[in-house]
Amino acid sequence: MQISNIFRNLDTIDIITGILDLAIVWYVLYLLITVFKGTKAIQLLKGIFFILIGRQISYWLQLSTTSRLFDLVLQWGFLAVIVIFQPEIRRALEQLGRGSLFKRYTQTNSKEENQLVDHVTKAIQYMAKRRIGALIVFEKETGLQDYVETGIPMNSDISQELLTNVFIPNTPLHDGAMIIRGEKIVTAASYLPLSDSPKIAKSLGTRHRAAVGISEVSDAFTVIVSEETGTISVTFDGKLRKDISVDVFKELLAEHWFGTHLKQKGVK
Repeated sequence: MQISNIFRNLDTIDIITGILDLAIVWYVLYLLITVFKGTKAIQLLKGIFFILIGRQISYWLQLSTTSRLFDLVLQWGFLAVIVIFQPEIRRALEQLGRGSLFKRYTQTNSKEENQLVDHVTKAIQYMAKRRIGALIVFEKETGLQDYVETGIPMNSDISQELLTNVFIPNTPLHDGAMIIRGEKIVTAASYLPLSDSPKIAKSLGTRHRAAVGISEVSDAFTVIVSEETGTISVTFDGKLRKDISVDVFKELLAEHWFGTHLKQKGVK
């Protein structure tokens, strides 16, 4: 009788241990996805996932040469992952050391989102009226850390006054691009890749070419205020939309920044 109770207790302990083991693994995976989210690494992780699927399909179809090729890729994949994900791994270890990896991440509600959109819109409108040149990049899924590191760190809350003040001519930060990640201004005076597209009019300057360039290598949404004409332009998906109204800009900003749609009359 006692022996059967011991076995029952062992079974219960095994079940609890198994659940705890799975919970730890899933939590670690969740933390890794949180660290990689918003960086180029997440795209590479998707590629690895497709490689694993391809390997399994080739095995089922008995494609020996293809299976061997996938095996070689997976065999050396561990070293490749360390090399490719080195910046993300370093960032994760730094966050682990600071304890920030285990902090709860909060998301803004719709009221806060509307306030942030209003701050940016009013700043753009102010700069457009006074022909203050500006270039602001809103990071989305594709990480922009490589370009963030070329600028001056700010890590500041977003406000109309700060956005405007950064781009005042002859100030230290007015040249280059401001990059916004989430609800924070992470950097200013960052360098962006210039587009070589022949479709860009020669009358457009470096800001427009840089905005198109970043949209060609990422999914970022970028706004440009022309210093010469005061017009507002945006880029996304490798496309440039020139001379748009403030209302249209506000609608596009809300859609690309937070994935929401503003109900405004006259917005097309």
